[in-house]
Amino acid sequence: MEQAKIALHLAWLVFLIVWIIGALQTKKTDKQEPLLKRFLWYWFPLIIAGLLLGPTEWFMGMWIRENFVEHTNLVGIIGASIAWLGTLLACWSRFSLGKNWSVSVQLKKDHELITTGPYKIIRHPIYTAILLLFIGNTLIVGDYRAILAILIVFFSLWRKLKLEEQWLTEHFGKTYIDYKAKTKALFPWVL
Repeated sequence: MEQAKIALHLAWLVFLIVWIIGALQTKKTDKQEPLLKRFLWYWFPLIIAGLLLGPTEWFMGMWIRENFVEHTNLVGIIGASIAWLGTLLACWSRFSLGKNWSVSVQLKKDHELITTGPYKIIRHPIYTAILLLFIGNTLIVGDYRAILAILIVFFSLWRKLKLEEQWLTEHFGKTYIDYKAKTKALFPWVL
């Protein structure tokens, strides 16, 4: 299980490095959600979810510390594999977006609708990737607190996804509506 935790930490590290480097290589912003809303609806929930995945000692004696899955090597391997799948999907998606990428809901100057790479079958593969990272993390942690973290992240990303789709529909019109009809938001053939 210790190797799985190391693999998980490396997956998160690669994800964060790609995000930091990617943030330096984007187009100028044309429209963006206000900072306070971004913090309350996106960053604050991610911080809470991250804290829920913190050290076990923080949650001793609480019901959310109870295991829903045993800490075995097999569970660790599965969790680390799912997390790495998320990291690889995030990197591929980030690369596919190029300079159109943003960390918050934004429209860029000369914004392009990307429908290649993972965007060919999923409209928001980066959100899918983040959820996979948290799911992998959840299996390794194995406690109910991690399930709570996933729920927080899911609802935060769902709200962000809905706002982003509203803006993209306003910006691209029928082109985006047609794209939505051919793809799923987060998971191919499911959701």
